[in-house]
Amino acid sequence: MMTTPDAPANAHIFEHVSRFAGATAAECRAFHAAPGAFARLTPPPIFVQVHRDNLRDLVAGDVEFTLWFGPIPVRWRAQHAPGVNATSFVDYQASGPMAYWYHEHTITDVPGGVELRDRLTIAHKPGLKGVLTRLAFDGLPLRLLFIYRHLRTRLALRRA
Repeated sequence: MMTTPDAPANAHIFEHVSRFAGATAAECRAFHAAPGAFARLTPPPIFVQVHRDNLRDLVAGDVEFTLWFGPIPVRWRAQHAPGVNATSFVDYQASGPMAYWYHEHTITDVPGGVELRDRLTIAHKPGLKGVLTRLAFDGLPLRLLFIYRHLRTRLALRRA
């Protein structure tokens, strides 16, 4: 199994890729960097409450937030870092519900448009916490999350 450096042996990979015709990598990155993008990329009925946003750019700083699944709060702190090229970035869990979460956002110009590749390396904690995170952050729920995120990105890039 291919994993990200420092990932635990039980980590696995999730990937979702979309191409957006008529857009550029710079436009896609700008959408992700715009104020409120995180909330726009979070599907209902989940609500995002940002407690602290120390991002200096998508590639530097951290964000502390709570994801509300109805009345259930899930506290998280994500650190941001550079990605594989100038338009890409990474966020990884500094603290939160997962044993490991490393999310690569690779944004690349391709003929006729842009490709957005979200690649997550994830591992769950043992016990009840791991059962709960599997229900919210893996399998079908994770697939639906990224279908929604890429749809919102597509709509935003059409408007741009």
